Parts: sequence; C-alpha cells; structure tokens
Amino acid sequence: MFKNYFKIAWRNLVKDKTHSFINVAGLSIGMMVAILISLWMYDELSYNKNFKNYDRIAQVIQNVTNNGEVQTWRSVPYPLSQELRKNYGSDFKDIAMAVDWNDSHVVTIGDKKLKETGGFFEKEMPEMFSLNMLKGKQNGLSDPSSILVSASAAKAYFGKEDPINKMIKIDQMQPLKISGVYEDFPENSALANLSFIASWDFWYSSNNQLKDMEDPWRPNFASMFVQINENADFDKVSERIKDAKLKKVNGQLQKKKPAVFLQPMSKWHLYSEFKEGKNTGGAIKYVNMVAIIGVFVLLLACINFMNLSTARSERRAKEVGIRKTIGSLRRQLILQFFSESLLTVILAFILSLLLAMLSLSFFNEVSNKHLSILWRNSFFWMASFAFIIVTALIAGSYPAFYLSSFRPVKVLKGTFKAGRYAALPRKVLVVLQFTVSVALIIGTMVVYRQIQFAKDRPVGYSRANLVSIPIMDSSIHNHFNAIRDDLLQTGTITSIAESNGSTTYIGSSSSTFNWRGKDPNLSIDFGAVGVSYDYGKTTDWQIKDGRDFSIDFATDSSGMILNEAAALFMGLKHPVGETITGWNKHFTVVGVIDDMVMESPYNETRPVIYISTADQGNVILLKINSTVSTKNAINKIEAVFKKFNPGQPFEYTFVDDEYAKKFGDEERIGKLAGFFTVLAVVISCLGLFGLTSFVAEQRKKEIGVRKVLGASVVSVWNLLSKDFVLLVFTSLLFAIPLSYYFMHEWLQSYTYRTQMSWWIFAAAGAGALVITFLTVSFQAIKAAIANPVKSLRTE
Repeated sequence: MFKNYFKIAWRNLVKDKTHSFINVAGLSIGMMVAILISLWMYDELSYNKNFKNYDRIAQVIQNVTNNGEVQTWRSVPYPLSQELRKNYGSDFKDIAMAVDWNDSHVVTIGDKKLKETGGFFEKEMPEMFSLNMLKGKQNGLSDPSSILVSASAAKAYFGKEDPINKMIKIDQMQPLKISGVYEDFPENSALANLSFIASWDFWYSSNNQLKDMEDPWRPNFASMFVQINENADFDKVSERIKDAKLKKVNGQLQKKKPAVFLQPMSKWHLYSEFKEGKNTGGAIKYVNMVAIIGVFVLLLACINFMNLSTARSERRAKEVGIRKTIGSLRRQLILQFFSESLLTVILAFILSLLLAMLSLSFFNEVSNKHLSILWRNSFFWMASFAFIIVTALIAGSYPAFYLSSFRPVKVLKGTFKAGRYAALPRKVLVVLQFTVSVALIIGTMVVYRQIQFAKDRPVGYSRANLVSIPIMDSSIHNHFNAIRDDLLQTGTITSIAESNGSTTYIGSSSSTFNWRGKDPNLSIDFGAVGVSYDYGKTTDWQIKDGRDFSIDFATDSSGMILNEAAALFMGLKHPVGETITGWNKHFTVVGVIDDMVMESPYNETRPVIYISTADQGNVILLKINSTVSTKNAINKIEAVFKKFNPGQPFEYTFVDDEYAKKFGDEERIGKLAGFFTVLAVVISCLGLFGLTSFVAEQRKKEIGVRKVLGASVVSVWNLLSKDFVLLVFTSLLFAIPLSYYFMHEWLQSYTYRTQMSWWIFAAAGAGALVITFLTVSFQAIKAAIANPVKSLRTE
C-alpha cells in the first residue's frame, strides 16, 4: 500500500514539473534556512557546555552604586578569594582567582617572540574547568614556577619537539617551566583563546605594588570563578555571600553598597547584560530573533506547498472521486496526500543539505562562526528525521484534509466546483506570506538604520589615520622623546602621544575625587585616563571650554580636563579653574572637552577625567600624515619601534577599525536578517508565481474569449493582477503595525537610538508591491499575448 502511495506521489511530481519545481525549490530554501539557523543556535546554546562541571561553575561578580545608578562589575578585589574560603567555604568545592586572562602577552621562547592570549590562575583552575591534559598533570600550577600551554601553542612554539620542561618567558617576568599541555578549548567557549595558563602566585610575587598596597580591598581588577558543592544552590549561595565585600571595605567604599553574587556559567554568554543590577538578557535576544525568522521562513515555504496543492484541487477531484467509488477510505486518501507531501519534503531536504553546504562558508563569514554540518552526530540525524516529518505534516495537512473531503457523486457527474469560498484559505495564506515578508523587510531596514545612526554619532575626536600601538614593557616609554623625534623627522606622523588607556575603551576608573559642592554621601565612579601633553593634539579632541594641556604651563603637571558628562555630573557651571582633589593630590581643571565616545556607541557617555601625567602608559597613539602612504608609514614606524624595543613584536591597530568592532553584534544580526529576508521574499515570489501560473491556465479559455471580443493586453493583465495586488496591499495593513510594535520594543534596549520614520514603512510597502507586479506580470502578460485560437480549441 505504501509502495503504491509513493509510486503515485512520484508520478504526480513528474507529471507537473513546474508545480513540482516550485514546491521543491521553495521548501528546500526554507529548509536550508532552518538548517543554517539550527546549526547557529546549536553553537550558541551549547556555549561552555564542553566543561564537565558546567552546571556547578559560576563567576563571582558584584553590584555597586555609582553616579546614582547600580552598576554590575565582573571584577572583584583579590582578598575576596580568601574571605570566601575562610567564612563561606562550606558552599564551595573550588575557588580560583584569575587576572589578565583575556589579555595579550609577549611570549618569549629562545629568540622567538609571539603575542599570545593567556592568563594567571590559582591552582584550582585546571580541575575546576576540567582541562583535558595531553601531557603532564592538572596539578601543574601547584608549582608557581610552572606553566601549562595549549596544544596549538605548544606546536607553534616547539613544532614536533616535546615541550615538557622547556622554558618560556611571559612579558618581562622570570622564565617559567612548561609542566603540561592541554587540549585547546572549543571555539564556543569562554576560554577559547587561552594559549597558556600560568600561576596566580607567580603573578602576585612579580607585582610588588600589590604586596605594598595600603588597602587591598580598594582595587577591583581580578576575576573570580567558583565551583559550588553538589548540594548547594546558586541563588542561596549568592544570598549568603552578598555582604562578603561590604563587611571588609572602608566607610567610603561602603557608600557604594557592594553586593556580591554568583552568575552561573550557563548565563555567561547568552545572559551577560545587566541594568540597574538586574539581568536584562544579552545575546539570547539575537538567538530568539533569528529563531523566529527561521520558523517564519520555513512556514512561508510550507504555505507555498499548501496553496499550490489546493489550487490544483479541480484537477485532482476526479482522481479522488474514482478512489472513493472503488472503496478508498478517507484516511487512506489522507495518507496518499501526506505521502506526496513527505516525498516532496524528502527531495527538498536532500537539496537543502546541498544548498546549506554551498552557503556555509558565506554564512560563517557573516555570523563570525566556524560551523560545519554535523554528519557524525546522531542527534543531527534524529533531529533531521523529526524535522522532515514535522515539515511534511505542516505542509501536507491542509491539502490532505481538503482534497480528501470531495464528494464522489458530484465529481463523477461533472458538477463539482471548488466553490466561491474555496480560494479564501489560499488568499489568507498569501496575505500571511507577504505579511511576514514585509515585516522582515521593515525589521531589517530598522536594524541597519539603528547601526548607521550610531555610526554617525559624533565621537568627539578624529579617528582618521589614528593608530594605536600597545606598550608591553618600559622600553618605549623610556625612549618616548627619541621615538617621537625620529618619527617626526621621517614625516610619517604629525603627532604622537602616550596614554594609559585606549581611545575606544576605558580601562581605569576611580571613586576618590572630590570637588566644591559635592554631596558627601554621593558614590561616584569616573573613568580616569592618564595622558601625555600631546594627547589632545593627536586625537583632535574638541575643546568646549578652557584650553588643552600644554608643556608651556608647568602647572599642567597637576592639570585636569573633564569631558562634558563629568562637568555636568559635578554640577559645575564654570569648571575651568576649579580644584578637584583625588589620590591625595590637588588638580586644577584647565579645560572641558566634548564627550568622547570611548565605550558603547549606543549608550550615554560616561563621566571621564583626563590627567596630564609623565608616568608610563600602555598605549602609544600616532596620527599618520595624510600625505604619506599608509603602508610606507607603517613600515617606517615599525623600523623605529624595533630600533628602541627589538624584543616586543610590533603590533598596531587603526582606531577606526577598533571602533567599528563595537557594531559587530548588530551588524552580524543585520546581515543575517537581510540574508534570510531576501530568501523569504524569494520563497513568497515563487509561491505567487506558481499561483499566477495556475490561475492563468485555469482562466485560459476565458482570456481567449475576451481577446476575441476585443480585450487589450492591458485589460487582461489587469484581470489577472488586481486580485494578487489587493492581497499584498492587505498584508501591508497587518505587517506595518506589527513590525512597528516589535521594532519599537527592540529599539528601547538602546539608550542612543534612531526613530522609525514613515519612509521605512512606505519603502517596504512599495518594494513589496513592485515585487508583486513583476512576479505576477510575467505570467499575466504571457497569458495576455497568447494566441486565443489555441486556447479555444483545447477541447
């Protein structure tokens, strides 16, 4: 019986090639989208699940009150580690502090110097994160003079040689002995780029400033990871350790009301955003958005199958009548039509796998992933089987129940007509199709408009030709003047400056500042950036009041410049000349600048102070001469830096490239949404093309009569086109308010956001109507110019 079902299904597919092609092509595109999105979601949802203790690991973070708002910090003071061990140890199996674990370091092996990402961890880290040791043991960090390296790093450092007991040097610290090699972490892991793991004790012993610190509870620079006991609960442990820091800090820091809590590893990636101390989500919003798009695109493909199958109902009516007359039950007919749906879906799935393979490299580039088809994963094949069955049921449900309901008496007498309301479900489905397509077009336009709006935001300085070079040791700082003179003589730069932070990131902050009229109970946290005299000239920041730092003023060694947000927060109407105290020192405000966008371009600018300092920074900024070739300029700059610091690998970044990375997540989602929107429109057009073709064929004799009676091509075109155009216009009435509502809600997550202008909806609507006209017109004009003699002689 089932063999017969599939034999008939295959014959029907081969018989009507145009209808079959549209069905298979539409379904395959929809299924390809579903496969790609499923792979992407699988990668996102399995983030960090490679760790054996995934469901028991958490990061200790804190909420603090600053500048009138509750901020969430992922860094904590390092004495908190011992405090938790001493007074809350019953809740934890392991505690591990970490520092610089996402930073770049200069790794020296003999004469070879490489820039690698690594970190310093307490000895409990390897067991907590279940390192898969390829050589050596997990307890390698018990010896502070030892270091663990990843397999890829060991290969890069030593090739095929055995790396165990080999010596390597991190930055300017003492050499360390390799005691173990661990398997590289997966790409979808928080530790993916960790090339080496060194000892926290070794790092601490190399930093005399920490050991001599008067109040070690003040700086927050360390990361803390914990593994709770099997019988412990994250929320209950968070409640118990809430005041662990508050009890230890001084009165000034107590004003910040620090509250310590745990964030489980399961939330690190997808739920990383906090607002006013509460978790507001994160990347999960993109996962949900893309998942919804995938469901809708697949639904559009299924709607095509439903529409084209039911549109051919009169052709299949006689077949249904004969089958029922010779004894076929309705459930058998339903199975027959479901078998046709299943065969179509199987063919579409095979084609969709091929399309997915061909488009995977493009998809990976857009999504910034390293995805591949999971051929060897049994779950993939089980999910694929379920996917085929569900899609076949969705696509074939309406045709199966509709076609199997025909009454054989009417069919065989030739009195069967589909009825005046038979086309209503098809019209509803067409409206649904274009409602989804237009909503996706509008959503994609809003996403791109929001990105462009943030890109066009005034940043308060000039990024053009601005280059940032990291400082790894004191060599560059000690020879700063000589480097400046050499570079200026070559004519490759116009200015150079030193800073303790990047122009696109605030790496240091302070809460110690006081000013006239400050509320003594106010808890503050200002970004604090130490800069050399020519920083303003190099970045071309915009002086709003007062003047820039100048070497001609000896008093500028204790000078300070405020950004506009800081001056406004302090409530100083005329800040220039005011005295600001902090770090046991008095500073005089010499100027106020326009806000420099150094953090997220979607948020308000943070209050920042800039202090003139002769201390060593960690970044060199250069303004390349616009009249010089960039490539030649970089080569000359590298030669000068190598001259004064041959030990450090020369690395640089253009500031505009670094700033562009701030739009990475939104741009990726925008590109993905645009890609899927185009496919959604293609699927909708395929369905519309098929329906127009069927209607034109169904009304072929009517069109022939009209042409014989003198109807023009335009009137015939209008006859076939107006109904479809009306359906698309109806879809706009649903798509526009729905898309407005959801995109308005999406924009609310951004402080600095665009407005949804009327032209976005007008352009999307006009585009949908134009696409409809073009799709429908092909078949309409083809029918209108056909020879009426042929259509009237068909019987």
